[in-house]
Amino acid sequence: MKSNETTARGGIISLPAKWRFGKGRTIPMEKETWLVVGLGNPGTTYAHTRHNVGFDVTDILSRRWNAPLTKKKCKGELAEIAFEDKRVVLCQPQTFMNLSGECVAELLNWYKAPLEHLLIIYDDIDLPLSKLRVRKSGSAGTHNGMRSIVANVPGQNFPRIRVGVGAKPEGWDLADWVLSRYTTREEQDAMHEAFEAAADCVETWLRKGIDEAMQQYNHK
Repeated sequence: MKSNETTARGGIISLPAKWRFGKGRTIPMEKETWLVVGLGNPGTTYAHTRHNVGFDVTDILSRRWNAPLTKKKCKGELAEIAFEDKRVVLCQPQTFMNLSGECVAELLNWYKAPLEHLLIIYDDIDLPLSKLRVRKSGSAGTHNGMRSIVANVPGQNFPRIRVGVGAKPEGWDLADWVLSRYTTREEQDAMHEAFEAAADCVETWLRKGIDEAMQQYNHK
């Protein structure tokens, strides 16, 4: 194949060699960057807990896109890819949840991305288990990771995908609840479907914009 040809498979595009950097990745450097950030806590202690919804969804995207999160930059673990006509950065902050905004602010600054090109994925205890809610902007609510982001970036006008993890049961400490795992097969299956749907939603956002993503996924 000639160097100026492009091919596409599953939305991931192979671009000319002059745009190539990283491990087999091809990025159109003159394109604006889109940032997909999944919130969570690093380390095996927190893996697949309710608070790590964002990591679970970005793990799915990493596998779909054959884009391992091996690049360390901006206090996060990243993958840089070309998704159709967009330059996309997939990120899992390594700051721990309450300092997520430090990573996100550095990403915005490093990649010179406009705020509306930032998408955050995180857990929500106010939504029923596995329910999705997509918004183009809004407040941080009670989520400490989102509070950190809003405190560190210039405004609240960025889209987000909230994934329901269920309300705290009576008698539970909130921290213990969000750091707990899904205990039944029914819960695990429901959340796996939710993670896949959230990953689909990210791809819809990249292809068609936040309004289309809201229309398709807010009723599910």
